[in-house]
Amino acid sequence: MARNIQVEPLHTTPIEDQAIELVERKGLGHPDSIADGVSESVSRALCRLYLDEYGKILHHNTDETQVVGGGSEPKFGGGRVTTPIYCLLVGRATTEVDGEKLPFRDIVIKAAREYVGSVCAHMDVDHNIEFDCRIGSGSVDLRGVFDQKAVLSNDTSFGVGFAPLSDTERLVLESERFLTLKLKKKLKALGEDVKVMGYRQDQKIRLTVAAALVDSEIRSAAEYASVCDEIRDKLSDLAAKLTGREVTIDVNTADDPELGRFYLTVTGCSMEAGDDGSVGRGNRANGLITPCRPMSLEATAGKNPVNHVGKIYNLLGGLIANDIVKETGGDVKEVHVRILSQIGKPVDQPQVASLQVLPAKGVKLGSLKGTIEGVAQGWFDRIDTIPRLLLTDKLTVF
Repeated sequence: MARNIQVEPLHTTPIEDQAIELVERKGLGHPDSIADGVSESVSRALCRLYLDEYGKILHHNTDETQVVGGGSEPKFGGGRVTTPIYCLLVGRATTEVDGEKLPFRDIVIKAAREYVGSVCAHMDVDHNIEFDCRIGSGSVDLRGVFDQKAVLSNDTSFGVGFAPLSDTERLVLESERFLTLKLKKKLKALGEDVKVMGYRQDQKIRLTVAAALVDSEIRSAAEYASVCDEIRDKLSDLAAKLTGREVTIDVNTADDPELGRFYLTVTGCSMEAGDDGSVGRGNRANGLITPCRPMSLEATAGKNPVNHVGKIYNLLGGLIANDIVKETGGDVKEVHVRILSQIGKPVDQPQVASLQVLPAKGVKLGSLKGTIEGVAQGWFDRIDTIPRLLLTDKLTVF
């Protein structure tokens, strides 16, 4: 199938050779990540409902979740949540089929509760957070595209991707994953609201880590300091495995023990104390916020995985870029992918898929063109596998 796939040289200084690099990742318990995670969980719950009942994923977009911070009084030894967090589920869904109403409200509230409970170990989902479903029926025009033989794009929009990750990007990503997926299992005082900011200048990297600690697991300021030291030490060990560059790590730099100021929480999440969250304000589809790289401002979480190109093309951009790097076996230093849709046209027929490639020294781009185009063609041929990859947790969106 003929597609408008354009391979062109990438004219840039490789990210690793640039003097300054900035990278951020918001952890799983950050309010923006909670909004993303809830939105995506609600979307996946609706996908499963539609597949079970009708054999196909029907129209929905649940990408407007809002998290409104609550109130709390943390203290060493254990405090309390004084005002529950409020989580508003907003979006559109197919709520009625052939005159039969679907139990979508119960399903999406259950999905949201289970997601927050699975991520936030110290969160009492019965008392610390309230869920409000205001998801309504989608427009007739958008639902209509699902009745076509081909899957048609819901919008004129674009997605981007790049590969490979730099040392700093990989370090930031793996640091947060290590803290919230591994270390917290042993270090009970570590909460899930972690943010890692990476700053590289030449060959030196500095990580600034904000880690919410759980008050019921810490008895004193001295114990709090010990936990911060352990976080720093463990991340230093990880950094030594991931990069040969010099790495400095700072943890909870806003603390002021003399004033009694500590990043202490009841639930391990800052949203208990007034921090709000919204879908799309956090990590991009590759799990990072990378101002030195091509980025889309499109929110990925919660959009339907069948025809919402704002989701599909951002995921596809990363998949294509990573596979190009893999398939060219070291002959490519960087790949930038940009994919543009047109509303009402098949999702596997973009207006353009622009593949910008920076070959390794001594490698001619022309010698790689066939492989590069083949990777892109292959992914567009199997673009319909993306929903299954998402529903089986083979792909993440933030």
